[in-house]
Amino acid sequence: MKIRIKRKKLVHNKMSLTNSRRIWILAIWLMAVLTACGKTGQQDAEGETQGTQDRQSTLVYGSGDYTRINPAMDEHGEINLLLFNGLTAHNGENEVVPGLAKRWEYDEDSCTYTFYLEEGVQWHDGQPFTASDVKFTIEAVMDPDNGSENAPNYEDVEEITVVDEYTVSFKLAAPNVAFLDYMALAVLPQHLLAGEDMQESAFFRSPVGTGPYKLESWEEGQAIVLTRNEAYFQGVPGIEKVIFKIVPDDNVRAVQMESGELDLALLTPKDAGNFTGREGYVCYDMKTSDYRGILFNFQHEFWKNNRDIIPAICYAVDRQAIVDAVLLGQGIPAYGPLQRNVYNHAEVEHYDYDPAKARAVLEGLGCVMGEDGIYIRDGEPLSFVLSVGAGDQVRLDIAQAAAQQIQEIGIDCRVEIPTRVDWGGQMAYLIGWGSPFDADDHTYKVFATDKGANYNGYSNALVDQYLLKARQSDDPSVRAENYDRFQEELARDPAYAFICYIDANYVARDSIRGISRDTVMGHHGVGIFWNIAQWTIAE
Repeated sequence: MKIRIKRKKLVHNKMSLTNSRRIWILAIWLMAVLTACGKTGQQDAEGETQGTQDRQSTLVYGSGDYTRINPAMDEHGEINLLLFNGLTAHNGENEVVPGLAKRWEYDEDSCTYTFYLEEGVQWHDGQPFTASDVKFTIEAVMDPDNGSENAPNYEDVEEITVVDEYTVSFKLAAPNVAFLDYMALAVLPQHLLAGEDMQESAFFRSPVGTGPYKLESWEEGQAIVLTRNEAYFQGVPGIEKVIFKIVPDDNVRAVQMESGELDLALLTPKDAGNFTGREGYVCYDMKTSDYRGILFNFQHEFWKNNRDIIPAICYAVDRQAIVDAVLLGQGIPAYGPLQRNVYNHAEVEHYDYDPAKARAVLEGLGCVMGEDGIYIRDGEPLSFVLSVGAGDQVRLDIAQAAAQQIQEIGIDCRVEIPTRVDWGGQMAYLIGWGSPFDADDHTYKVFATDKGANYNGYSNALVDQYLLKARQSDDPSVRAENYDRFQEELARDPAYAFICYIDANYVARDSIRGISRDTVMGHHGVGIFWNIAQWTIAE
């Protein structure tokens, strides 16, 4: 399986600070606050308080870092929604609504979608948006040489036809009920990317879209500054500038929210709780489809020989204890990938915490407890390393808690933080996934054999069969039956040990208007900016 490590664009929160460093940061913050207080009321030559006008029309968001902005190849970039549009979009209920396409038709006999585009839309550089841009973008995603993790979403596309400047059609080889969801993918400009390397092009450091905001500047590791698109086809946005201030560290992000350097940030449950009920702040504890689990790398020799111990690992994890202790109740225990979806199968095996059952599974496989408390199988101890990506403190805490629980039932589990993710070489990984959209999203491409986001080499013929049948039917009863069978088979033959769904704990200045509190967020809490063009900042 070809995996491009460069896909990972977000550098998430660094590990928690040492006490001494935390004290140092707080001291700097206090000095800054005192200095700012000393300047309160300082006026410029025209008699206005310096900086007041700018901040009233600017929103500063505490963001993870970006190495590129490439929505065709990557997923989960929060900034994508500000810079780009798809043919379709999602509203606050995550339903499909018009985007760059004002309407569409579907011919059932030929499995053909025809999209009628908004006319007069301009790219940020002033060039006209046309149907050729749509064809170019989807073909680039479908091209296997480009290595897009989004490619499985479009594998049914047989032919793309530019009917005229503002009409484009897609003929599918078979029905794909999620196709309209997938057309929310950001459209890219053909005139700037034709002939370019879709992984390496400099365009992805200076992107040009059709979205409500356009790139003004990008200071690496510091800030990405966006200014509103005065020619935006859906109306001029209410906020003049949006600054993605790069603050990868959880603790620093909370400090900067406190000091007034940030207007909006996604915080840890503990840090967000410190703002509850405080004057000047609003806390948005939002549900997500974002789950955490242990991904087992079936390409590794250990799991080729010990795949059948995975149910014991699933029984070993006390999910509710992790939700309570790590997430402070801001989440729910996880047993599958569709718990926030209408096709969730709640009666499937949950693998509720049962250490005795975990040990019984191991002993039923012939494992024998060693003198050190670790089971031995075929002369070898049951031992594996659980890798965690650097920077996400909550994910690290989840991994350490799960590892301790697994250790307690007699499997040696050690947590490591590698310098980079080695999908093919690692033993296991504390994965995060999930989508609030159609059930096909983040199931077919994640669990079906050899698909673009199947990072652990999982393969199960029944899972493939059920997922394919579910995506090819628009009958809810047929889809429900096949997603039920899929979830039952996934529970019988787990790809992951699911642990928990996490809430997205956003904190915002109370002057920000327009944030949708009830929208279910996606992976990494992505989705809060779905209606950014309608946001305002009260004076």
